[in-house]
Amino acid sequence: MPAAPTNLYDLTREELTALFTRWEFSPVHVARLWNYLYWECTDSLAAMPELPAKVRKRLEAETRLGVLPVSLETDSTDGFTRKYLLRLADDARIETVLMRFTGRVTACISSQVGCAMGCVFCATGQMGYTRHLTPGEIVAQAVHVQRALRQPPPELCHALRDKGAAARAMAGGARLRNVVLMGMGEPLHNYEAVMKAVDILRDPNGLALGAERITLSTVGVVPGILRLAREKRPVHLAVSLHAATQAGRAALVPAAKKWPLDELMAACRTYSETTGRRIFYEWTLIEGKNDSAEDARAVGRLLHGLPAQVNLIPLNPTQGYAGAPTHTAAAKHFQHILMHEFDLPSTVRQRRGIDIAAGCGQLAVNA
Repeated sequence: MPAAPTNLYDLTREELTALFTRWEFSPVHVARLWNYLYWECTDSLAAMPELPAKVRKRLEAETRLGVLPVSLETDSTDGFTRKYLLRLADDARIETVLMRFTGRVTACISSQVGCAMGCVFCATGQMGYTRHLTPGEIVAQAVHVQRALRQPPPELCHALRDKGAAARAMAGGARLRNVVLMGMGEPLHNYEAVMKAVDILRDPNGLALGAERITLSTVGVVPGILRLAREKRPVHLAVSLHAATQAGRAALVPAAKKWPLDELMAACRTYSETTGRRIFYEWTLIEGKNDSAEDARAVGRLLHGLPAQVNLIPLNPTQGYAGAPTHTAAAKHFQHILMHEFDLPSTVRQRRGIDIAAGCGQLAVNA
């Protein structure tokens, strides 16, 4: 059986250089191909005319460009959020979200088809786990968002219809600056692929995302946190906490039964001591469940002395969980206690894309 074609998005620039060396092609063609892949975000090998014909012929014979076709594209009424349902080569599907904020654009990308962690209020956890994504499938999501950002809005295209294609292309031009691995899946459950994807996304000759602009979110996979610490990976780490006791956390996050709260906090201390970095602790605010003043004080005591910031996220609705989001006043009171009693900084997360199920914990498909 012939080997499956190599997905070009699976390769680091060093691996692509090694491939071209084996093929006895000049490294100058690597630079041009890399530019097509990540600067121009070209969507086919046929659309790379500056590559010599012999190079394109070899690429077409032995590789593929793993562009992810869009099965469905949905815009939120908030005017800032767009969700893509993307189809993988095996017909599985994942969701990716483009979010616009003042001065920045963020892509929320997935690391698995489904998720094995089973968090009770998370739609992805409710759908179960199918498989890991490859590095190229993770990278392709960011490339897809960058490609979409290069397309000007339809109304601007109409206004520039007499100015030519070059003017219309220039009207796009937005750059993807931030990536959060907070979509479908548990990134630290797919560690190798996620870290290779991060390396590709950070390549200074490609999408050139700074490490400080990449955030990885985990439900508390302790071995992965400790490995991040050992390797001193410079990405931001967010830990989903949601409860400040072992019993409370295990009721919301089944993974807490495997990695208890005391082990998780020990790993977080090791991470911060080893890397010198603070951790973002995520707390989904569920009315009557974990949003009381005493809950806030429990968080403050738990995180005392740690370099930390708490992200407060009012629960987003899913079909599989009956809880309700905390009211704004209660969220603000929770935040007030963290700051004024424990000097612990926090933010209340802006809710985006809730009407199209694009918010935290809402991503899911029938994979």
